[in-house]
Amino acid sequence: MSNLRNTPCGKTVTVRRVEGEGATRRRIMDMGITRGAEVFVRKVAPLGDPIEVTVRGYELSLRKADAEKILVE
Repeated sequence: MSNLRNTPCGKTVTVRRVEGEGATRRRIMDMGITRGAEVFVRKVAPLGDPIEVTVRGYELSLRKADAEKILVE
């Protein structure tokens, strides 16, 4: 498994686990990034932050720090 931050543009991955604790983990899960969800990496900013993904039919921008906590396969 790797994390969402290391996923290249144009690739679809499946979420296996969301790490972290408390409010940060809850916020990520409230955005629809839960176990089993398919995430398509649309764009990565030139300096790597933020990452734009498509999850459950809508576009979402994530910070690198948050993307590292999302383990994918």
